[in-house]
Amino acid sequence: MLVVAIILSASGVVSLAYQGITYTTREKVLEVGPIKATAEKEKTIPLPPILGGLALAGGVVLLVVGARR
Repeated sequence: MLVVAIILSASGVVSLAYQGITYTTREKVLEVGPIKATAEKEKTIPLPPILGGLALAGGVVLLVVGARR
């Protein structure tokens, strides 16, 4: 239970710090015969701060409950 609590707390802190997940995709821009052009675009999946706060709070609660046992 303590391992889950630590992982949950750490993921909550990371979520609050970064505010989202950013990734890069490659898209075809131009394709004329043998000539091809691609572009890299960054996309972001936003993570609401409440999600990080809930994960952090849940991890702290699990740490307290695990420590009392």
